[in-house]
Amino acid sequence: MRYTSALTSLILSAFMAAPAAADGSILVQSTTSTANSGLYDHILPIFTQETGITVNVVAVGTGQAIRNAQNCDGDVLLVHAKASEEKFVADGYGVARSDVMYNDFVLVGPGSDPANISGGSDAGVALSTIADTQAMFASRGDDSGTHKKELSLWAAAGIDPSTGSGAWYRETGSGMGATLNAGVGMNAYVLTDRATWISFGNKADFDIAVQGDDALFNQYGVILVNPDRCPNVNADDGQAFIDWLLSDTGQSAIGGYMRDGQQLFFPNAG
Repeated sequence: MRYTSALTSLILSAFMAAPAAADGSILVQSTTSTANSGLYDHILPIFTQETGITVNVVAVGTGQAIRNAQNCDGDVLLVHAKASEEKFVADGYGVARSDVMYNDFVLVGPGSDPANISGGSDAGVALSTIADTQAMFASRGDDSGTHKKELSLWAAAGIDPSTGSGAWYRETGSGMGATLNAGVGMNAYVLTDRATWISFGNKADFDIAVQGDDALFNQYGVILVNPDRCPNVNADDGQAFIDWLLSDTGQSAIGGYMRDGQQLFFPNAG
């Protein structure tokens, strides 16, 4: 399985037979996890079949997706860094933010488990142990939602991982898939969203080491880019997409997406 880097746009389109009267299209700035997991391949054809609206997705890290939307490059923003999303709206770039779905983050690592953290459920304890033992850790280092979460976890544990930069702490500056590949190659622990981990095809002897901590909760939000700030925004079709995601039909489509018998995202709109 191939993955995009955090600085590379992955364009996905849902081209289905559309009603003759509809010819709209929208651009969604989104995260790599929703694309790499295959979620959009599952839900976008359903939306397009129902509405005739084509959805194009630019999949990058959350930080880059937000910057793209601030530059008026997109109609809808769908990412997973709530504080940054709320600031996006407060600064006038977005109309309103809505919860759409969630999953969780997990800490994965090699079978040899050099930090001896496997089976744990406390992310802070695990990270402290990694730092103390100077076991290898691969970070995205790309201002993505996952990177933001990782940094918040280090901060909560009272650790500055940059002191180990270039030694036991390695920043890839890449997307989730590329960072997982690097982690496997370096025998390093990696923080990843569960959906990408389930979909990832190069696990080798890696497995989930730490999970189940409330601090690993991963909420996704959706926002219409403000047409008052960005006159080029296709507000009608963008809002139609948001309304569909938040509807019973859209929520059911999200919840119905499975990989290897596992549900990847859990709808929680409204």
